[in-house]
Amino acid sequence: MLANPPCAGALDYETTAKDLLKIVKTKKTELLFMALFLKLLKPGGRAAVIVPDGVLFGSSTAHKAIRRMLVEDHRLDGIVKLPSGVFRPYAGVSTAIVFFTKTNSGGTDYVWFYDGRADGFSLDDKRTPLLPSDKIGPNPGRREGATVVSLTLDEAEAVKNDLPDIAARWAERTGSERERPRTAQSFCVPKAEIVEAAYDLSLNRYKEVVHEAAEHRPPKEIIAELKALEAEITEGLAELVAMLA
Repeated sequence: MLANPPCAGALDYETTAKDLLKIVKTKKTELLFMALFLKLLKPGGRAAVIVPDGVLFGSSTAHKAIRRMLVEDHRLDGIVKLPSGVFRPYAGVSTAIVFFTKTNSGGTDYVWFYDGRADGFSLDDKRTPLLPSDKIGPNPGRREGATVVSLTLDEAEAVKNDLPDIAARWAERTGSERERPRTAQSFCVPKAEIVEAAYDLSLNRYKEVVHEAAEHRPPKEIIAELKALEAEITEGLAELVAMLA
């Protein structure tokens, strides 16, 4: 199931289906639709749902309840943070894709995170293609007669389109992705850590940022340079005074 539920909407309790309110009591449409997906899916069914970022870290009882359900009652497979601007010019809200499998018996062990930064288009209101059409999308390729020839993005092109990289790393989420450091564009987080963080699913909660060490010149070197400048200024002033005498 693929879905993009309405964001930032609200319904009255009186007009909301009672079976959904039994799953999560809320007026927020994005949470109600998550509850609807959980209800409609059969055991083993999988979903990829685009949600506003607030679903991942909202502090309300309903927000936490939905996230706890995904992690504890079903199998939360992954979170892909989308680059800001992917829905422009229609909406500027920050979003992410939540991937999960309905199990009714848990199963979450690690959650895979990916920090999406580009989708092949500019992130302004114009959404201009940044690459040729055959190099946009998750499976770049061009048609030659009845055959589709796969294309590989070079380093400069890959910076403009993360989708092929997302697909490739997703396939390794239970393998080599487990070994990636938290400083990488994608990484895995064990369930225990997510539980300890009160089911916070925001990527920035777990991502590690490496700050480059600033190089500072030795103080003695700076003082020597200041003394040299001061001597040069004093000499220049002396010459100026001599010229005016």
